[in-house]
Amino acid sequence: MRLEVEYLSQEHLAGFENYKYSSLDTSPLSIYVMHPFWNKVVQFCPKWVAPNALTFSGFLFTVVNFVIFSRYDYYFFASSDDQTQYPAIPKWIFALAAFNIFMAYTLDGIDGKQARRTQTSGPLGELFDHGLDSWTAMLITSCMYSVFGRTEHSVSPLRMYFILWNVFVNFYLSHWEKYNTGVLFLPWGYDASMVATIVVFILTSFAGHAAWKFDLPGGLSAGSMFEMLLYVSALVSNLPVVLWNIYKSYRDKTGKMRTLPEALRPLIPLTILFAIATTWVIYSPNKIIYADPRIIYFAVGTIFSNICCRLIVAQMSNTRCEILPWILVPVAGTAVFAYIIPKLELQLMYILAAIALAAHVHYGTCVVRQMCRHFRIHTFRIKNHSE
Repeated sequence: MRLEVEYLSQEHLAGFENYKYSSLDTSPLSIYVMHPFWNKVVQFCPKWVAPNALTFSGFLFTVVNFVIFSRYDYYFFASSDDQTQYPAIPKWIFALAAFNIFMAYTLDGIDGKQARRTQTSGPLGELFDHGLDSWTAMLITSCMYSVFGRTEHSVSPLRMYFILWNVFVNFYLSHWEKYNTGVLFLPWGYDASMVATIVVFILTSFAGHAAWKFDLPGGLSAGSMFEMLLYVSALVSNLPVVLWNIYKSYRDKTGKMRTLPEALRPLIPLTILFAIATTWVIYSPNKIIYADPRIIYFAVGTIFSNICCRLIVAQMSNTRCEILPWILVPVAGTAVFAYIIPKLELQLMYILAAIALAAHVHYGTCVVRQMCRHFRIHTFRIKNHSE
């Protein structure tokens, strides 16, 4: 039985052959602080280390964080003082989380520089990097929820669900923007959010979760403050910029000049996922968002990453984005069965999470292997490196 599937068509592969990376980073934090730091750090990296190895190692640091917080705070009650049956997260966990995010951020920052140092830049590296980043969006945000807990001075699991979607949509918009303009405009919010996450974890490692149990004037809690900042930054610094850049590419005829239906095409699968998942979560017979929020965040975040990866493949290969990826089928199916057999609703969500994980890992593995065969390269090894 053949387990490997060739997800990439010849049109995809031909598009990758002609692909040229184009990005624009105008973030002051990135330009004046992070890039000078990464330029120094990458000099300590041996030239035999493959850039993809750095990318994957950085991703694993975020996975470790997610696993650790799942172990110590599966239901997000550990930082809720009114839920005394759940022990508080040890302070050293937050210190470790800060270190892991710092390492993930640093490795993500130097992988491209390592590729240029070793003259191994190519489409696989960018796809590998941004594909894993799309999954990291869920992993890091979920861990941040454990700082505030889900009851007093925080937000409910349902509001956290929408916060996650805010992160997902902002990440997706950047690649939708590139799908239409041909240029990846790196959002300012990414660097700011990574630094803020590290700082929050460090502060919590010293003061404990109790440091965030306060209300601002007007009754605004610390958790609500972070929620509001995320929404405001999305509406002010990301969405208007994305729309302006796409408009400008049409005005100046510098972009892909797609028709309106083709330009909007990538938004359809994401909208379908949001509609199905959100309807299920809100009208759940057993209120599963409160019974097990973590499995919902994981399942939806994994499916989002898969849809986003397909968009990244399309924009890099200059092909049409898939409008109905098959991974939406089990989402719709399990949502329907949850209403037909409500007593099995939570078990159905676990099954969906397992299907999503297996499908996404299979898709990523097969795409990477297919590209390696096509370009005659290795994923984690620099071919014929003599140093």
